[in-house]
Amino acid sequence: MTSKKETQIFILSLLVTVGILVGGYWYFIQSQGQEITDGNRFQRNKNNNQLTISTGNELLITSDSTPQKKAGISAFQQGNYSEAVAQFKTSLQLQRNDPEALIYLNNAKAATNNPFKIAVVVPIGANLNIAKEMLRGVAQLQEKVNQAGGINGKFLQVAIVNDNNNPEMAAKVADKLVQDESILAVVGHNSSNATLAAGKVYQDGQLVMISPTSDAKEISTLGNYIFRTVPSIRFQADQLSKYLINTAKKSKIAICFDSNAKYSLSLKEEFTSAIFADGGQVIEINCDLADKSLNALETISQAIEQQADSLLMIPDVNNIDAAIEVVQANQNRLLLLGSSSLYTFETLKQGQKTVEGMILAVPWHPEAVGGNGFIAQARGLWGGDVNWRTAAAYDATIAIVNALKQGNSYRQSIQQVLSNNNFSVKGAAEEVKFLPSGDRNGGSILITIVPGSKSQTGFDFVPLN
Repeated sequence: MTSKKETQIFILSLLVTVGILVGGYWYFIQSQGQEITDGNRFQRNKNNNQLTISTGNELLITSDSTPQKKAGISAFQQGNYSEAVAQFKTSLQLQRNDPEALIYLNNAKAATNNPFKIAVVVPIGANLNIAKEMLRGVAQLQEKVNQAGGINGKFLQVAIVNDNNNPEMAAKVADKLVQDESILAVVGHNSSNATLAAGKVYQDGQLVMISPTSDAKEISTLGNYIFRTVPSIRFQADQLSKYLINTAKKSKIAICFDSNAKYSLSLKEEFTSAIFADGGQVIEINCDLADKSLNALETISQAIEQQADSLLMIPDVNNIDAAIEVVQANQNRLLLLGSSSLYTFETLKQGQKTVEGMILAVPWHPEAVGGNGFIAQARGLWGGDVNWRTAAAYDATIAIVNALKQGNSYRQSIQQVLSNNNFSVKGAAEEVKFLPSGDRNGGSILITIVPGSKSQTGFDFVPLN
């Protein structure tokens, strides 16, 4: 009896010990995992919230980091520019499509040349892919200009700044750049909300800003120092409407928009006016992509019940996931139209078969402009095709460079050249010309999504025939 009781106690003790060990191990693993996650989050937040203007002295895009790139930054910090050039060159051999490294390489070459200096503001923390797309356009033009001997004998230097697509941070960035008298002009910002917040500061500080990607109508009212190389959102609305009515023979469209995104509200308003003018009808549904409680299945059911035959998606660029959920719920029942914000890798990767056939209005596509110097240079630098954000950022930079060539190195003279009715420079495809409002004098094109291998997602964006 005693022996049996002792055995039971031993077994119980053994189970308790094992439970403690297993529980302790589980806690250790969980705490280690949480520490790593928190560490990454801290690093992200630290980078996102830190207002840093870097010409080569800071690593802003950590995902493309190489030992050589870090060594180049260290050499740049110490003023050893020849060593920085060597290290950035080696890094680019390992990561050829890293625009930050190419900008830093050219900045190091320009450091002792009394360069012209501009800034580019991108959403590194909020949307890294879009940030890199914009940076590639600026880097490509800088490389071309500096290889050709610079601007009137001076090289171009580019400072990179992250605004996280956050309006409050964008305004602080703008204030910092206005105060830095070495900055002659700015390419950016990305989102309309950020551009609207920053644009007021640039206008008051008389510093030219050219946004490659911001669509909101209100931007054209900010003042005569604010420009855009993306066409007016009215062109997107008109093209989508005419396609829907005249080509697709659809007339009843529902709209999913983002109430927190100024550009989304602008396109919704412009498209509504265009569709009514073309004889169509907007079906009112509850589809605010900014609403975290939005039910994608209910949204599609509501649209179908009200006899909608098509659906226009206008998500904020930082909220593509919400749009994809609605698209997936649609299961190809309603014809899909979309804004240029959906021209992203994520749309193809997440949407897959459910986005096939979607029609987007965008400013540019490499297959729609034929062969030209921009596309050939882009493929040579980055190893593949680029999209409209890269082209528009290139156009913004070439406009500034051309203004510097024509005038002198004063902020006011750049504005005067860009505002001249006769100003024109050859961009990635069309001439870059500005209307009195600061908007680009140009149009959009329609593209669609088809099965393909270029993006490595199984689907590609192609021009609509």
